[in-house]
Amino acid sequence: MSIAEGLASIQNAIPSHVTLVAVSKTKPIEVLQEAYALGIRDFGENRVAELAEKAKALPEDIRWHAIGHLQRNKAAIVAPIATLIHAVDSIRLYDALSKHSGEKLDVLIQIHIADETNKYGLTPDNFKKILDTGEAFNHPNMNIRGLMGMATFTDNHSQIAHEFKGLRTLFDEIQPLVGMDFDTLSMGMSGDWKIAVDEGSTMIRVGSAIFGARN
Repeated sequence: MSIAEGLASIQNAIPSHVTLVAVSKTKPIEVLQEAYALGIRDFGENRVAELAEKAKALPEDIRWHAIGHLQRNKAAIVAPIATLIHAVDSIRLYDALSKHSGEKLDVLIQIHIADETNKYGLTPDNFKKILDTGEAFNHPNMNIRGLMGMATFTDNHSQIAHEFKGLRTLFDEIQPLVGMDFDTLSMGMSGDWKIAVDEGSTMIRVGSAIFGARN
């Protein structure tokens, strides 16, 4: 399947309010240029060095999404490049990014929803407690745009749907507390984006279903 065919199959299936982020990690510049020529402007990278290299080489109107687990010592590199950082999984990372964010940096708080210990994120209860105290996540140069979560890697679709539904419930619960800019729910990847969209995702991160298997 070509990149054009992969893109079309997804774009034709998602509602207009859902943003497709093309996950281009490990893919060469030429492949990104092909997707760019087909109209894609949102690209996701999870390796900081690769993100920086591609951002220098490709057009300035690309919206770069930092989608992987981010170490605090890489905050200074990522903050000036990324349009949206998907995986803010701790107060310490949030604080580190705030030191390099310029006027305003859009981020998503990663919530741990999977039945797996190797995935990152705050638990829903911890995140609500942090918001209740009002002592964190309040830097004026940071903008929390929403939540991100990764479901369990399983063939059990009902479990995946249950996990996504829980994240959507949390999103709806705290949206009135955070404000109008809180409008993004990033959940769903190549294997489960259809379930995620059904459960209310507004942003999906898809790589192999567009570009084929990773190198």
